[in-house]
Amino acid sequence: MIVGVWQILSSTGALDERTLASPAQIATRTVELVQDGTLGTATLVSVQRVAIGFVIGASIGVAFAIAAGLSRFADDAIDPPMQMLRTLPHFGLIPLFIIWFGLGETPKLALIAMGVAFPLYLNTLGGIRGIDNKMVEAARSMNLSWGQRLRHVIMPGALPQTLVGLRQSLGIAWLTLIVAETISAHSGLGYMINHARDFLQIDVIVVGLAMYSLLGLLTDGVVRQLERRALVWRS
Repeated sequence: MIVGVWQILSSTGALDERTLASPAQIATRTVELVQDGTLGTATLVSVQRVAIGFVIGASIGVAFAIAAGLSRFADDAIDPPMQMLRTLPHFGLIPLFIIWFGLGETPKLALIAMGVAFPLYLNTLGGIRGIDNKMVEAARSMNLSWGQRLRHVIMPGALPQTLVGLRQSLGIAWLTLIVAETISAHSGLGYMINHARDFLQIDVIVVGLAMYSLLGLLTDGVVRQLERRALVWRS
């Protein structure tokens, strides 16, 4: 319905095509970008950036959360700096990242990793702290080792919260990518959008934004399926 109304407004001239291209124009341009390989190449580059940045940020966030959740000393050492860094607008760190890492891929990946780490850290830590102490005491009374308690009690107990953090982190990863790909990028969806902006190609800009949205929806759907399988024991 939304697309139909959008097309009608564009066809009748109520919506200026210089402001927002019609769905028909966008569909035509999408086919052209697919045929010449521009859209596929840009999408692949953006997906690779998100994947690498996500793996780095998720590994840091989950590792710190487990350490802080299981050790009072680690909690005192890790949580205050993490809470302090969490309040920093990580987009504001772009100039510093450029000075530190240059104009290559590193500042883009660092920005994505930073956006990913904090939601996973907070949610995983909250899940660990929310585990019923009776479950931990029961594991100890059964003489489970530390590794067995981690595998059979702590990780399953924290998993629901961790998956919530995973969904949030993936969303933030795509949002961060849009900004990260403005850092002297020569490829990716962000570069395609910025290049189209310079030539006032509204239809190409909308195609790029639509791809960001579809990729975000796809990754969120994957996590939801993972959640259904991993938490099958919940009603």
